[in-house]
Amino acid sequence: MFKKYILPLIIALGLGAVNFYVTLPALNIKDGGFWALIIFMVVVYVVAMLIFKGIIKINGLLQKQPEVKEFKNITIKKSHKRLIVIAVALILVGFGIIGISSSKLFNASKYQQMLPVKEGDFTEVVAEIPISKIPVVDKDTAERLGSRKIGEVVELVSQFNVSNFYTQINFDETPYRVSPLEYADFIKWFTNKKDGVPYYVKIDMATQSTELVKLAEGMKYLPSEYFSRDLLRHVRFKYPTKMFHSTSFEIDEKGKPFWIISYYDYTIGFLGGKDISGVICVDAVTGETTDYKVKEVPTWVDRVYDADIVLEQASSWGKFTEGYWNSVFGQRNVIATTDGYNYIALNDDVWLFTGITSVVSDESNIGFILINMRTKESLRFSINGAEEYSAMSSAQGKIQEKGYNATFPILVNIADTPSYFISLKDNAGLVKAYSFVSVSNYQIVGVGDTLEQASEEYLRLLKSNGIEINENTDNFKGGITEEITISKINSAVINGNSVYYIQPEGSDKIYYSSIEVSNKLPLLIKGDKITITRKNEDSLEITKIK
Repeated sequence: MFKKYILPLIIALGLGAVNFYVTLPALNIKDGGFWALIIFMVVVYVVAMLIFKGIIKINGLLQKQPEVKEFKNITIKKSHKRLIVIAVALILVGFGIIGISSSKLFNASKYQQMLPVKEGDFTEVVAEIPISKIPVVDKDTAERLGSRKIGEVVELVSQFNVSNFYTQINFDETPYRVSPLEYADFIKWFTNKKDGVPYYVKIDMATQSTELVKLAEGMKYLPSEYFSRDLLRHVRFKYPTKMFHSTSFEIDEKGKPFWIISYYDYTIGFLGGKDISGVICVDAVTGETTDYKVKEVPTWVDRVYDADIVLEQASSWGKFTEGYWNSVFGQRNVIATTDGYNYIALNDDVWLFTGITSVVSDESNIGFILINMRTKESLRFSINGAEEYSAMSSAQGKIQEKGYNATFPILVNIADTPSYFISLKDNAGLVKAYSFVSVSNYQIVGVGDTLEQASEEYLRLLKSNGIEINENTDNFKGGITEEITISKINSAVINGNSVYYIQPEGSDKIYYSSIEVSNKLPLLIKGDKITITRKNEDSLEITKIK
């Protein structure tokens, strides 16, 4: 009895525990990984039982065994056959009920209402910002800046890499990308695990300023950890029934590192209407966790939802406005989201934006949707114009002889005009130029080697096309402007870029400027009078030179 039934059960449970430790499924009947674990344990139990009964010989699995003939003598009683038929029928009925209860065919209106979209006024919601504060760093550029920064510290680059998270967040009302360091390999983990990971990278998306932030105590809970300090394993054992969806790296108002792990549930039927129901905030240093429902999440958290979830819901919102069958046949008032998306910073939150177009797409948008990635608040702007890829092609075509590649646009407000901002990169992935493209007329394209040059050309083109420009807008302000006489000027190469240091006459301050700000910088000498613009009174960075 023990050998034939109990011992196989112990083996199945033991191997199931190992499987759980490695794969970490949610112990939840709605999770596919849970059923995979159950099937694995059942198979192990049956095989072990057959082995101990002697029906399967371990030492001769590849040889024909006489005992196999026993299978031919196995008979199934009629009562057992009925039970099997009933069980199979019940399983099929169950799957049918689950499918019907969750299907879009029978729940189109519920799917359509998952994303609460309201009409918004573009100029009221998307505020104008100074040109110098427009975020120019995308994830690809952030990865290059992060790799370059860690490469400056020899003792770090030999032990750690920068992970590829580079989460876009708002920190102190400024858009940043942040990413932790991670162990380079298992050996590096073994020799450094006592102190943990001591730094994370923080990149200002407007200025490209890159900082290695030193922690008082190293991070000990990361995806690159092993065993009990592996991030997902640590959280799984605390929350065994939660169905995890996505993981992002963020920092709070004090710069303390956290992992934000969202979890989901199904809201329509049994397996339909997937939506985020809360997040688990994990202190990356101590491993302390806090579970927040969506409405309880602290305001410093920027990434509760991820793009996959909200874009799927946006698709259903546009598709099922007049029911399921209309989305298939008549398609009246059916709209779709465009292929790409990006993020913008508004009111100290991160918002996803994507274009919306008619279901028969004709390379034009009928508006945009903005979705708050913390609250899922959604706004629709009814703005007709070019879709994003048309604007990218227009920006590339403006300087096609250089063969630059356009990044996916950012939606910005330039002089109360909805506009795309696009960076143009060479084949090595380095930003070489900037462009502004009018949403309503993608033939209006301003391109320049610097942000200031691109914006000045763009604003001039807007004027020449009859668009009234208020020159007191934030786009024109750009900071503090003053005329100075150069007392000293020197240059240095930092991170591969030429930086010029300028001391004005009668001042102890030393201003600095990247070569990208003006081609005049190498020609300036002591005694030259120039007009400079800085972000604010306290800033020493020159953002414009005339």
